[in-house]
Amino acid sequence: MSSQDQQIVFVFPGQGSQYVGMGSDLLRDFPVAQRRYEQANDIVGYDLAKLCLEGPEEDLKLTRHTQPALLTHSLVCLDIFRELTEGQVQPALTAGHSLGEYCALVAAGALDFETALRLVQKRGECMGTYGDGEMLAFPLHLDNIQSLAEKHYCAIAASNLPDQTVVGGRGEDLDRLTEDALAHFPRKKPTRLKTEGAFHTFYMITAALHFRPVLDAAEMHAPTLRVLSNYSGTHHDPDPATIKTRLFYQLFHPVNWIGNLETAFRDGVTTMVEFGGGLGSGANPEDKRPNLESMVKKALRGSDYSVHYHAAINSQTLRQTAAALQP
Repeated sequence: MSSQDQQIVFVFPGQGSQYVGMGSDLLRDFPVAQRRYEQANDIVGYDLAKLCLEGPEEDLKLTRHTQPALLTHSLVCLDIFRELTEGQVQPALTAGHSLGEYCALVAAGALDFETALRLVQKRGECMGTYGDGEMLAFPLHLDNIQSLAEKHYCAIAASNLPDQTVVGGRGEDLDRLTEDALAHFPRKKPTRLKTEGAFHTFYMITAALHFRPVLDAAEMHAPTLRVLSNYSGTHHDPDPATIKTRLFYQLFHPVNWIGNLETAFRDGVTTMVEFGGGLGSGANPEDKRPNLESMVKKALRGSDYSVHYHAAINSQTLRQTAAALQP
């Protein structure tokens, strides 16, 4: 099936999908990647490419480094895909999880690469410097965990799926919440996430206030495509000033990813292409799997709706997906 017969959404992952060696194959195989990484190095003021390729992992996973690294990798993948398809594969919609929302806005023409990179560099610095707390992913519906979380001074950080809710709070509060939740739901053990803070909760309010002046000053245009908002769960208003307010609120409100997926399904999307990052224990880019695919498949489980999913996260999958969708 060619792209002309499909409703396509481009999606971009968030923090947690970075890895040491990310982009090594792209830099080897595509001159456009080399140019983009050189541009990124100049913008951030350090050798971002070297950090992505060589680590150390402890530095790459710091929020102030992770966000520029992942945004650059995701948008390099998008650059390469556009080159391979000669710009003929166009989405009807773009979306991203947390940090990935900035990539989605670039893909839709609302931000240029330099502006987006400067924004996420500052965003990451603010979140790492002024944030507090930790995060847990519970295999529970929002309605089952929210009141328990609030009882222990914790807050909802993301609704990823009907049965996957992320909670943020201080470590000792999360420990008490875990004990309480397991008493109610003994088979629903949470997973501790490796983050520098309780992202998308009230623990990020100070970070958001420091980030706001930079966000306010950024040049932004009305997107040429529909873009999904993590804050609202539905489409962004095309007004740039309104988009900025939603990005501000996104820092300390839950990511409504299941809302984004449900909106995309209602829009009639037939195909998803995920750009950037990768998960898995393999050391090489070709060993990685896409970050968001499993959530999409779980969201569709039990429904009559189906979506063709394509990865565009390394040289191999970029070539495969470009060939599959080429008109």
